[in-house]
Amino acid sequence: MQTRRSVILSAAAAVALSAVPARASSAVSAASRKAGPVRLTLPAPSGPHPVGTVSLHLVDASRSDPWITAQPYRELMIGIRYPARAVGGYPAAPQMLPGEATGFAALNSFTDVPGNRVDWSATRTHAHEGAPVDRGMGPLPVVCYSPGAGDPRSLGTTLCDDLASRGYAVVTVDHTYDASAVQFPGGRVESSVLPTEFDKAYPDPGRIKALLKKTLAVRVADIRFVLDELPRALPGALPGALRGMLDFGHIGMFGQSAGGFTALQAMHDDSRIAAAADLDGVLAYVQEDDTAGNLSTVAADGVDRPFLLIGKDGNDLSTVPSWDALWRNSRGWHRGLSLRGAEHATYTDAEALVPQIARQLGLPRRTVVENIGTIMPRHAIAAERACLAAFFDRWLRGRDDDGLLDGSSGRYPEARFF
Repeated sequence: MQTRRSVILSAAAAVALSAVPARASSAVSAASRKAGPVRLTLPAPSGPHPVGTVSLHLVDASRSDPWITAQPYRELMIGIRYPARAVGGYPAAPQMLPGEATGFAALNSFTDVPGNRVDWSATRTHAHEGAPVDRGMGPLPVVCYSPGAGDPRSLGTTLCDDLASRGYAVVTVDHTYDASAVQFPGGRVESSVLPTEFDKAYPDPGRIKALLKKTLAVRVADIRFVLDELPRALPGALPGALRGMLDFGHIGMFGQSAGGFTALQAMHDDSRIAAAADLDGVLAYVQEDDTAGNLSTVAADGVDRPFLLIGKDGNDLSTVPSWDALWRNSRGWHRGLSLRGAEHATYTDAEALVPQIARQLGLPRRTVVENIGTIMPRHAIAAERACLAAFFDRWLRGRDDDGLLDGSSGRYPEARFF
């Protein structure tokens, strides 16, 4: 069930950003209410390499913060995932720091999931903090990740860790005051302003459109700053073993929902991005996937570099006008597919987490279906991982994908190519 306050910023992808704490289902059993907070696990990466991770605090002194105008600079937290030589003795990184977990419990996009019943800070990823990079792999292609509107970067951990295990340096970006909560060094936490901004804009269509455009513009500016800053930040900010290991001549990007919009718009605006994948992100300043008009410049102009569209069940060129515009106006290689039975959140960690929450709290089957559809989680995760890796392998490494992206392999029957 969505309220007016919970249909926010689909700018990019008909994002459902819940602006109030998720409500518990009436089907939660009395026994589950007495139990302790739910603890969750994430699926292990499928690549051959263990994964290391570091976090960076970046400050863009060239611009004041677009959301907090009294602040004369823009701050970001980013993470870098990479293939590690060894991980013994290096702790597994949490999916969310305590302040981020508290913010996510209060403000998340899961439907009918009682977020305050989950210990979000207890989940450990399969990336190990400060583990030494595998220098024998040579310079690593760089892939940036942007999450959906209102989501933290950590909600894409399943796909980001997997790409790192396959030999990529994956740079995940928290868009401050957009993400539910961002925790900075020292414990300071900055929360999302999007619910308040949407309340100011609603119900004026012109003001809502302006807010959607601003949200995407801030995100794209964040990505361009990260690409400017990382080559300068590396020598002094990262462990010595990572120096010289990131190949900024081969950069890709992907994201879910508003993050998918961000990925394609950033590629349109910045020639450094060689290829981009959009996971169910609409490319217009609209609140419903099937609404025509209000196209972004990436959809109206098209792009001359490779892109991949992956949608929920029913999202394709015939149902998403902005995708159709991008397709018709683009000159580079492009492919698209949807997964049968997939929902919007299928392309986030919700695919792995929501079924666990439902089992432990006794939530009804419909709660799982409303969030992640009917596709089996292991099938969805396997298909997403394989398609993303095949795409970036082809365009950042020049490797053949054995027909996977042409729809001829038959390995993933849920995938419908368009």
